[in-house]
Amino acid sequence: MDFTLRIVMTGAALLGLISGSLGTLAVLRRQGLIGDAVAHAALPGIVLAFLVSGSKAPAILQFGAAITGTLSLLWVQAVLRTTRVRFDAALGMALAVFFGAGVVLLSAAQHTAGAAQAGLDRFLFGQAATLLREDLLVMSVAGILAFALVLAFWKEIQLVLFDETYAAALGLPVRRLQTLLIVLLVVAIVIGLQTVGVVLMSAVIVAPAAAARQWSNRFSRVLLLAGLFGLLSGVLGAWLSSLAPRLPTGPIIVLLLTGIALLSVLFAPAHGLFWQLYRRRRARQTARQAVLTVLHKLAQHHVPPTPPHSTATIQAALDTDVPVEAILRDLERRGQVRYIPGQGWQLSDDTSHMS
Repeated sequence: MDFTLRIVMTGAALLGLISGSLGTLAVLRRQGLIGDAVAHAALPGIVLAFLVSGSKAPAILQFGAAITGTLSLLWVQAVLRTTRVRFDAALGMALAVFFGAGVVLLSAAQHTAGAAQAGLDRFLFGQAATLLREDLLVMSVAGILAFALVLAFWKEIQLVLFDETYAAALGLPVRRLQTLLIVLLVVAIVIGLQTVGVVLMSAVIVAPAAAARQWSNRFSRVLLLAGLFGLLSGVLGAWLSSLAPRLPTGPIIVLLLTGIALLSVLFAPAHGLFWQLYRRRRARQTARQAVLTVLHKLAQHHVPPTPPHSTATIQAALDTDVPVEAILRDLERRGQVRYIPGQGWQLSDDTSHMS
């Protein structure tokens, strides 16, 4: 029932929901590290907004962060279009240049603005306890506008995400849609800087989408699941951080998101490693049984002793995707079939008696 805790939990929930969902737009384009670059590029915008306005109002600082974050991505796009520099190199350059400028400006502000600049450094690692009602209002409005844009350009966004060439062939304004994706990603990052901070913000963008991707192949479901994972982590992270003094909320949220992503990678039914291993073992067992069945049927059509059969003969009786050669070698190690050099395969004596 604590008022401050309710504010922090609500803010963390909004952060997880908005940033988790919108982060999917970057992860599905295999550009998850864009979030890291934008988050670090937001630092100079925060300091410049303070130096120009003299105010530490979150809305003003977030506006400055949005400007420099957007400029960093536009700069990356310009470098890619006009030079032979690769995407990862351009992204790394943008991250280093903008974050370096932010650190220099932050140091300058500490010397020139004196005590007035106190609190700016909290944007490096976040400080959820400083959230106010006004911050929640800004986050809510930004989230509603961002989701409205996603719904308004739902089909176009999907085309640009998965097949830019086809989208251009249809006559869609691909470059403008790419800019829209940049704006949405910047919104997702800027609203979380006060809670999670510049350093950890990329995890809030990438982890929910990476976890959700393991559970479904449909864009709409991945978007929804990413938002739910982010919301759950935000609420639980804020609650857990309230149980002990001086326990930071941002890192707890990131650790929870990492745990969800790890569990999803291991156990999600669609793409989880555990279920993939289980399905492969079942498929191999089925293939072994199919090969043995073929050999049994071939043996029934011959008077003992049954002649060996070539791999091609066995393969012809099965689907082409069954790795007959590998399965036969496996059965040979198990003692269920034997290979007669120069002739082919036949059931072992023990397997023949079992049939």
